Parts: sequence; C-alpha cells; structure tokens
Amino acid sequence: MKVVCIGSGNVATHFALALKKSNAEILQVYSRHQEHAKVLADQLGAMAIADIALIVPDADLYLIAIKDDAIASICSTLKDIKGLVVHTSGATPMSVLEGMSCYGVLYPLQTFSHSRALDFSHVPLCVEAGSELMLQQVKELAERLSPLVYDVDSIQRKVLHLSAVFACNFVNHMYAIGADILEAAGLDFELLKPLIMETAAKVQHAEPNSVQTGPAIRGDEQTMNRHKELLADRPELVAIYETLSNSIKKTL
Repeated sequence: MKVVCIGSGNVATHFALALKKSNAEILQVYSRHQEHAKVLADQLGAMAIADIALIVPDADLYLIAIKDDAIASICSTLKDIKGLVVHTSGATPMSVLEGMSCYGVLYPLQTFSHSRALDFSHVPLCVEAGSELMLQQVKELAERLSPLVYDVDSIQRKVLHLSAVFACNFVNHMYAIGADILEAAGLDFELLKPLIMETAAKVQHAEPNSVQTGPAIRGDEQTMNRHKELLADRPELVAIYETLSNSIKKTL
C-alpha cells in the first residue's frame, strides 16, 4: 500500500509510523511548514512537501490528519485522486469528503503525544465510509493497524468525541489543577499518581457512578466548605469546585 500522509502533527505521526510498521510505503508527508513535514518524512523514508499541488495522484491511501477546520479546504484542493481518502477527525462529518471518488473516516479514540510511543493494536478505530464497498476498504485499512474496529457514523462519532473530551481532556486539566494546588503548598504531584492509577483501574470493572467517592457524594458540606476556604484567593477554582460538586450531588 502506497500512502500520502497529509499532516505531520501527533495524530499524523502515530498513524504514519503504524502504517509503516504494517509494511505500507509512505510516499509523501505534507505540511504547510516544510521543516515540520521533514521531521516526520525523515522517520519514514518519505518525501517532505509543503505545496499541496505536489501531492502525487496515484497513491492507494491519502490520510488526512490535520486540524479540523482545515480538512474541507484541503479536500477542495485534492484533484483527480483515485485512491482511498480518509480523515481522522472525531468532530468533522464525513460529508466534507464527498467530492472524492473513494472516501471514509478512520477515527482513533485515543490521546496522542509526540513524546510517548503508542501500541496501535490497543487503539479503538471508528470507521465510516461513503458506501458499503468503500467501508470494506476502510475496514481493511483499519484492521492492518488494530483488531478494535467499530462502525460509527458521523452523528455517533461527534457524541463519542464529546464524551472523550470529558473523559480525557477535562480530566487531564483536573490533574493540572491538582498539581498546581500541590506545588503552591510545596508538595509533589507524585503523591497523587497512585490515586490516579487506582481511580482509572476501578472503571475498568465498574460503572463510574458506582465507584464515586469524595465529600460531594457523601454530602459532606463541612469538608467542602473547608476546601473552598483554601481556594478563596482563586475564585475561578471555587467555581469549578462548586460546579463539579453539584454535578456529583445530582447522582445521589
């Protein structure tokens, strides 16, 4: 399989490396910035390009892994492409690809970082395509990378992406706030890591609501008031604390 990778960020990098590992040949890496494209292209033995007009028209796969608001614009510039074109966005509908002759979506439900290696065989891949025949091609592509392949349409994928923002992005922001509070008191974030690991482990085997702990679920107003007193000089954190505590109380 000959592949053109459109994008050179975290998602593009992990996808391209996984495809190469599956014996795909990465022909080109495109980025608006030549130096960014070159960093990834050098890892893949591919050509780095910064001009969309230089994309070859005869690859088997065109993987679009760029910012959501740029996908439609990129698609409008891809002319005479006969290969499979997929985007990897969770929030962008498949309809932006409808001008392509063969198209679909390959959305990885995972968080990606340049500095952290990732085993794609553990990544759920959510697929959608313009027809049953196209869907078969997208599924064959997905199965090269992971056994965890799911049919998810554009509406479902949007909901899934929203859920992931709560479960991943917002949770990580809570870690950052916790670390900041500890640092201000001269304490190390390492202290929280066993708690974080145990919390994540619980939901592997139980519904999240059933393992909720803390003062809000207990209705411990005295402790919550003490916590808010500690945050008195940071009203933005008091607001977050109250919003989340009130949300937890509603599950009682």
